[in-house]
Amino acid sequence: MTIHTLKSEFELSGIGLHSGEQTRVRVLPAAVGEGRYFVRIDLPGAPIIPATIEAVCQTALSTELVGAAGAQIRTVEHLLGALAGMGADNARIEVDGPEVPLLDGSAQVWVETIARSGLIAQESQEDPNPSFVLTEPIWVRHGDAFAAALPSAETRFSYGIDFEEQAIGNQWYSWSPEVESFASAIAPARTFGLARQVEQLRQAGLIKGGTLENALVCDRSGWLNPPLRFANEPVRHKILDLVGDLSLLGALPKAHYLAYKASHNLHVQLAKALKSQASAVLETS
Repeated sequence: MTIHTLKSEFELSGIGLHSGEQTRVRVLPAAVGEGRYFVRIDLPGAPIIPATIEAVCQTALSTELVGAAGAQIRTVEHLLGALAGMGADNARIEVDGPEVPLLDGSAQVWVETIARSGLIAQESQEDPNPSFVLTEPIWVRHGDAFAAALPSAETRFSYGIDFEEQAIGNQWYSWSPEVESFASAIAPARTFGLARQVEQLRQAGLIKGGTLENALVCDRSGWLNPPLRFANEPVRHKILDLVGDLSLLGALPKAHYLAYKASHNLHVQLAKALKSQASAVLETS
């Protein structure tokens, strides 16, 4: 089984979306079987936080993981999506603060830096996603929002969103990694927010680092900071979030991943349901 890690390490720094803190991230090659994992180098003992579904501790407007000694790392989805989308199975991610920097609000800078670093093949005796074939649909729901995994001959991600703001409205996008590259179709799509929610979120201690340079903001009259990179940039960004959250499973089973008005919480619920089904299949095989 051939898997991949980075050919060389790289470093990027920036402001965290929610903490508003400046942090530096160093991403290094990792050995076969180590997977993707974070190391809080600013904390005593440099505790490890595995990028696994079991490590998720919070999903309010970002995905947060907890590891050894209660160490936490927030807003992991864009970097993890970039590593998974570019095919880096094993990576050590050292961070000197509580949150991964938002950069420009997309995964584009991460992807470009991973591409410059390059990947190197690793031989593994074990399949990281052993013999799990999805045979029945899996659905998780909250109100009219849902996330699902459907049996499919190819991997595909389809997403729908629906907002009152006319500039966003109802958008659907379906992406196949076999047809369009992650780097060109998904990575450039930036995070977005609604002007009417900004003050409420700030009062709740969130989005302290959000600016018009790292997030698209929309009000009832339109975008405050155009132009968009895609006409449907918001829904493409939701696919980026979904890929990042599902990457916590390691390798994904072949499936059609479908979501509508979903959240990090529903993404994570879907990943947990997939993990549960995979475990049940392996126990009976």
